[in-house]
Amino acid sequence: MKIHLPAIARAFGHRNYRLFYAGQLISLCGTWMQMVAQSWLIYRLTGSALLLGLVSFSSQIPMLIMSPLGGATADRFEKRKILLATQTTSMVLSLLLAGLTLAGHIKVWEIVVIAAIMGAIHAFDMPARHAFVVEMVGKKDLVNAIALNSSMFNAARVLGPSIGGVIVASFGEGWCFLLNGLSFCTMIAALLMMHFAPQKSQRHHETALSSILSGFVFSWNTLPIRSLLILLAVVSLLGMPYTVLMPIFAREILGGGPQTLGILMGSVGVGAFTGALVLAARKEVHGLGQWIMLSAAGFGISLLFFSFSTNIWLSAALLFPAGFFFIGQMASSNTLIQTIVPDRLRGRAMSVYSMMFVGIAPFGSLMAGACAEHLGAPATVAICGLACILASVLFGLGLSKFSHTARQMIVDAEAASGTPAEE
Repeated sequence: MKIHLPAIARAFGHRNYRLFYAGQLISLCGTWMQMVAQSWLIYRLTGSALLLGLVSFSSQIPMLIMSPLGGATADRFEKRKILLATQTTSMVLSLLLAGLTLAGHIKVWEIVVIAAIMGAIHAFDMPARHAFVVEMVGKKDLVNAIALNSSMFNAARVLGPSIGGVIVASFGEGWCFLLNGLSFCTMIAALLMMHFAPQKSQRHHETALSSILSGFVFSWNTLPIRSLLILLAVVSLLGMPYTVLMPIFAREILGGGPQTLGILMGSVGVGAFTGALVLAARKEVHGLGQWIMLSAAGFGISLLFFSFSTNIWLSAALLFPAGFFFIGQMASSNTLIQTIVPDRLRGRAMSVYSMMFVGIAPFGSLMAGACAEHLGAPATVAICGLACILASVLFGLGLSKFSHTARQMIVDAEAASGTPAEE
């Protein structure tokens, strides 16, 4: 049974999606708490910007290496079962990290190893999760569901760091890791409560290697998808590493502690949440190409101005548009790719998206950490902002051809689309 809701929340009319949203919101709050606590723990133990980058690298590099296999797996097996496996394993690892930290035996190498294993799990989780959305809501409500997913992610980004900063300051990092481990239970329960109509199993005649390669070939040969992925890769490589340097800004530039870090990360989340709601109000994909270009430019400009700030409230205010514009680019790119790609290639296309969004980022994290050691965090973030502005200009030069090709492919995809398999 589907509930009729306002346009901005129409995906909530699907029961499975309501369960997914609620479970993910709580689980992601725990994840953001752990991210803040982990970065603060590393910086407290070592005081090294380079090691901050190393831990981020270890958690993200598996996405670049293993994401293609994760995408092929998502196209071959039931996505809900994949997510149950990834969420359960992530819960166990978070509880292990909590136990080591609370017992006072945590070592930097243990944090690096656990982060790397979590990254490998995420390489299977992320493509399956993205491709799972269309099974819950169908193509008609896909744009809205992706935007609401972004709002959920960024509501957690607001709540998680804010709560995490308070918990770290009051009780220590281990309690954040423990709460994150327990938060996975909500997502596991939501997945178990979902109902889907029986689906016929499909035979796959491709080998695993040819299946993976076909996803790369389609993504590269499709002009709109290639353009989106290149821009996303540049922003992920040269723009997103600013988050790795946030503990340095919180303590060295702004003279604060974990609560200051929570305020900064929370401001990014508020901006991103607002941007996701703006996107959720859209009823069509027309004009998203131009919005993606403007978002990349706005993100870069926000970072550039943020790099010069030495006041906590001005810094927080400047991170609001950074979050707003970044989610505008990321969620809009996700929407366009999923609108264009055929269903049979959805998992593999989203694995390439995941590689560009997350898999490229670790190299940026290492570069940012090394650059901050020599030039300082403010200069590093300023360079990141300028790089994003330049990338948006280059994307804009090909926008006319991009838009024409994308419109034609969307028309073709709609003509060939099937009926959503929901409740």
